[in-house]
Order: sequence, then structure tokens, then C-alpha cells
Amino acid sequence: MIKIILADDHCLVRTGLRRLLDDVDNFSVVAEAENGHDAISHAKEHNPDVAILDINMPELDGIKTTEFLRRDFPDLKIIIISMHSDELFPQRLIKAGANAYLTKDTSMKEITHAIYEVMESRNYICSEVAHKLALVNTGCKTGSPFKTLSKRELEVLALMIKGLKVADISDKLCLSPKTVSTYRYRLFGKLSVQNDIELTKLAMQHGFIEETPLP
Repeated sequence: MIKIILADDHCLVRTGLRRLLDDVDNFSVVAEAENGHDAISHAKEHNPDVAILDINMPELDGIKTTEFLRRDFPDLKIIIISMHSDELFPQRLIKAGANAYLTKDTSMKEITHAIYEVMESRNYICSEVAHKLALVNTGCKTGSPFKTLSKRELEVLALMIKGLKVADISDKLCLSPKTVSTYRYRLFGKLSVQNDIELTKLAMQHGFIEETPLP
């Protein structure tokens, strides 16, 4: 039996994925978490074979959670499921220690295949993202303006597009407000945007956030 823990801050996502996974022979979801800290606690308690993590979680995001889990549980297989299909994210997650990267559009059949692949110690990237990576690796750039951002700039960006103010970002990332402001204007310059509205539109275009439909 392959023991699995799920971590996603959306209860409906966790519930739906759990039902699908529990219907697969040889899969058992032993715990759910709504943030990275809880995922680490469940890993210590249940000693799972696989951890399936969302990249955008409160308190401790998918990248940092992956780094902590890889350090403390070297044999644990880590699968990231995200709404981001940009090639930037899987590269960073694989570097951080993830074994697989899937988007939330990935079919259940491919998720199942990914789990069996990582259990055989093979890395796996879903077909959509793999195609983008192939284009990048053969010199056909997809033109993402986010490719040159550092890890810290991406962390600040993720909180900015969630609507957090400088003071809130300062608290979450343990940075001074002045440092956060510096990152903020550096991001505006690198991404060639003038304000938060333009930044949000750019993030939507490249899959960092989902566009909210009109009522």
C-alpha cells in the first residue's frame, strides 16, 4: 500500500483529490494538511511514501515545504500539483527536491502514473509542462518575463499578487518594510509594469493566478 499525504489550502481540492486517490487500488491517503507546517507534522507522524503538495500555501509555501521535507525525509517522494504551467516553477521545484510536477489540469490517469513513476525513483513532469520545457531547452523561448527573477523576488511577487501590503509581506517574509519596498520596485522594473494592476494582469497572462470570472 502506498501511503500518501495531501497538502493544499483549499478544502474542496483536498477532498476531491482524496476521493479520487482512495479509489485507486494500492493508494491510501493517510492525512491532509492545509499548510506546509501541517504537512511536515503529518510526515513525521505517518511516515508516508508520497507527499502531494500545492505550491501556494499559507505560512509555508510548496517550495520551502519541499526543502524541509527533502532534508528530513530523504526517501519521501514529493509531488507538486500547481495551477502554474510556466516552465520556471518545475525547474525550481525539482532543484528544491521535488520528484514530480503536475498542473491542476492534469488527469487522474496521469497523476496515478506520476505516483508510480516517483515510487520507481524516476522524476516526472506532466505533459503540458514537459512540452514547454522542451521548447526552452531547444532554444524556442516561451517569452516568460518571470524567468530571470530570484527565489526571493518570486516570494515577494506571490504575496503582492495576492493583494498583501508592504507591512504584511514584511511580516511573512521576515524582511524590513524598506527591503520589501526595494523588491517591489525592482519587480516593477524587471517586469516592465507601472503598478499593481499591471502586475496582476501580467501574472494572469502567465498563469501565476487564475482570472476571476465576472458574475
